Amino acid sequence: IGYGTRAITDVCPEAIILLIVQSIFGSIVDAFMVGCMFVKISQPNKRAETLMFSEKSVISLRDGKMCLMFRVGDLRNSHIVEAQIRAKLIKSRQTQEGEFMALDQTDLDVGYTTGADRLFLVTPLIICHVIDEKSPFWNMSQSDLKEEEFEIVVILEGMVEAT
Repeated sequence: IGYGTRAITDVCPEAIILLIVQSIFGSIVDAFMVGCMFVKISQPNKRAETLMFSEKSVISLRDGKMCLMFRVGDLRNSHIVEAQIRAKLIKSRQTQEGEFMALDQTDLDVGYTTGADRLFLVTPLIICHVIDEKSPFWNMSQSDLKEEEFEIVVILEGMVEAT
C-alpha cells in the first residue's frame, strides 16, 4: 500500500473505501483478540472451587463472649496473599416510618476493628463475629434465629501468590 510505484490515488475512490474498510475491520479484529486474551488471563482458573466455606455456622461462647463462627479453608498449594474477609447480613426489614426494605444489608464485624479480617490462609481458619450491642443479632433469641429469614454473605478477597 503506497510502496514503489503502485499507490492509492483519488482517481480510484473504490480503492480508498476498500482501504478504509480493511483498516477498520483489522482494528476490530485486533481489539477482539486482545480482549479475548485479557479475559483468559484475568479470570482465575476454577479458583472458587478450591475455597471451602462451612455449610453451617454456630453460635457459642468464645473467651466469655457469644460469637457467630464459621470456617473457611483454601485447598490449593498456591496460597492467597493479602486475603481479606467481609460478611454481610441480608434480610428484609421495616423502618420506623413504615417503609419496607426487601434486601437490607448490614455489615457483620468479623475482625475489621481489630485487624483480624486480614487472613493468612495456610490452614482452615475459624472466622468469628462477636455478638455485642453493635451486632444485628444482639436482640435475637434462639427462637428468633430459627424463625427469622436472613442470609449471611461472606466475601473473601485476595491475590494468588503467583500473580
